Amino acid sequence: MATLKLMRAIRVSEFGGPSVLKLCTDVPVPKPAQKQVLIQVHACGVNPVETYIRAGAYSRKPRLPYTPGSDVSGVVVEVGEGVDLFKAGDRVFTTGSETGGYAEYSVASEDTVHRLPDSLDFTQGAAIGIPYFTAYRALFQKAHAKAGETVLVHGASGGVGIAACQMARAFGMKVLGTAGTPEGIEQVLKNGAHQAFNHRQKGYIDKIKEATNGQGVNVIVEMLSNVNLSNDLELLTYGGRVTIVGSRGTIEINPRDTMLKELSIIGVALFSSTREEKTECAAALFAGMDAGWLKPVVGPQYTIDKAAEAHENIINSPGATGKMVLIM
Repeated sequence: MATLKLMRAIRVSEFGGPSVLKLCTDVPVPKPAQKQVLIQVHACGVNPVETYIRAGAYSRKPRLPYTPGSDVSGVVVEVGEGVDLFKAGDRVFTTGSETGGYAEYSVASEDTVHRLPDSLDFTQGAAIGIPYFTAYRALFQKAHAKAGETVLVHGASGGVGIAACQMARAFGMKVLGTAGTPEGIEQVLKNGAHQAFNHRQKGYIDKIKEATNGQGVNVIVEMLSNVNLSNDLELLTYGGRVTIVGSRGTIEINPRDTMLKELSIIGVALFSSTREEKTECAAALFAGMDAGWLKPVVGPQYTIDKAAEAHENIINSPGATGKMVLIM
């Protein structure tokens, strides 16, 4: 390790548009401290939240300069003191890089690092973290979804959406999904949805109602609540819950729409998870990997020097198909 001192990494020195993501070639390779592991990064997931943080529009701002990215997969190269679970050479993924994931090497705390099963490649490993942990939190820890209920995943073809479809299907729910492109619709159906709807087509809300025989849905996992929340309230059945996973602005709703059916609108923030909740979620996901239903769908892949382009596209592309990743 002694010879390897510098690495390539994306650094952000000021908040702003995608152009503030600068590739630096002389960033020191971080050292793992106690209970930390150093991972040689093969791939890193790109999540919408990273674009909000970069723009300075997120509630928690990192200290500048920083390297974005949390969902890393790769190989352990060094472990800090007190690390018992991993050794150099292990294939792993993490849900929380300490030093940032858009880099050739990344340090993560041992309790956020998990073994990557041989059945998944590194790009799939980079697609597990935020998407699957968020989907699990939304469905089970927040909406308390149960087998036999009907779940609508609104925006089902992206990372969180596909995770939610696979999970809801595996746990015995009736799964409906929406997407914005024919490719997206196909992905959603391939990944657990019983039926899929194009949310760019007029009258798609009525089609969803028909699919539930006019009964409505029990749970909605909502990626774009500033557009859909008012419609969601209309689609829910008595006691229905909508979980807010994503929003890009404000929306006007009529609170009365929640009263008659006693609906709940529930916010979801992954970083609020307790240690117990993270442990529970990780256990459920490992069961999914063992059983074979947890299969991340990797979408567009960008090399690390194209990080700005990735940030541009994750927000402005017409419809997601799979999880966007950076490869080193």
